[in-house]
Amino acid sequence: MQLTEGDLTIEVEQPRDGTSEGSGDGVFFNPTMELNRDITVAVLRAYQEREPRVDTYLDAMAASGIRGVRAANEGYSVTCCDIDSESAELARENLARNDLDGAVENRNVNALLHESMFDVVDLDPFGTPIPFVDAAFATTRNMVCVTATDTAPLCGAHLNSGIRKYSAVPQNTDYHPEMGLRTLLSALVRTAARYDVAATPICSHVSRHYARTYLELDHRATSADSLLENLGFIHHCEECLARDYEYGHYPETVPEECPVCGSNRTLTAGPVWLGPVADSEFTRSVIDHLTPEMGTAARAERLLSTVAEEIDTPTHYDQHRLCKQWGVPANSMDEFVGDLQEAGYDASKAHYSGTAFKADATLAEIREAAAPDAD
Repeated sequence: MQLTEGDLTIEVEQPRDGTSEGSGDGVFFNPTMELNRDITVAVLRAYQEREPRVDTYLDAMAASGIRGVRAANEGYSVTCCDIDSESAELARENLARNDLDGAVENRNVNALLHESMFDVVDLDPFGTPIPFVDAAFATTRNMVCVTATDTAPLCGAHLNSGIRKYSAVPQNTDYHPEMGLRTLLSALVRTAARYDVAATPICSHVSRHYARTYLELDHRATSADSLLENLGFIHHCEECLARDYEYGHYPETVPEECPVCGSNRTLTAGPVWLGPVADSEFTRSVIDHLTPEMGTAARAERLLSTVAEEIDTPTHYDQHRLCKQWGVPANSMDEFVGDLQEAGYDASKAHYSGTAFKADATLAEIREAAAPDAD
């Protein structure tokens, strides 16, 4: 079955049920990840302007080769790698089908990364990327792109799995997307630092079932040391929803009761990434490189515009949940966030939910400033 994406034609296996979704029995292809791939192409374009010397790109889990094909179409010198021989052959055919040059490796990508260096490495595995990040950070020159689809371990819903994979304690709070992304970034930043590499997130988003981040690399131990200062812990009350956070490699205090309501239903998560998840200026430049042939260009622009404006607080609140708790009707998000900003607080929408917002205010301050019954 042939599909068109970004004005390119690729062949994927036809699933037995005759639909165009998912994968066949062999090579995996996920059409719902087109948004991810469109944003990736725009990031690659923007990054070439930021760092004109970048040239080589590794599609580390090629499958059909769609990422590699699209990167090659942008002028990158592409290598597609997959341990599955069927996938490697299909990636080779899809490059040729679009008259694009590219190398194809049928082998374990960790072995390839220990022998070769690339300017950009793209890790898009099924599930956790952790088995591949050591090799990627040890040998990549400029940027590592990472997708994680194991959101349940990342956000604390599967706590033991999250602890094992990410060497952190993610907690199952009502801000799942934020917890998952910041748990992932914590693990990635700490892994890179082991190789004296600072891995700074310059664009990140959480969409549906996955988290995606792009990390720019600085190969100086002092930079890695500085970046680690952005790690810390989140303290959360399940009773009144109050939360706080602190920087450091270990928590100074783990509260046994909530300082706001006195409840003993408190959670501590960490170490998580407390720094910015995106560079606003770079993210805006990514928006400028979205083009009409991309099937998800409009969605990507809306998403990235919110990411670029999003404040850096490591948790969010859900407006509907708060209004229900307060016993008042929810007004429009624009009005709600606007009221917080007019009251002098730093506030923004969150990119992964239409009812999520961020603010550097306490719950009491949020209610006084923005709750409809506070007028």
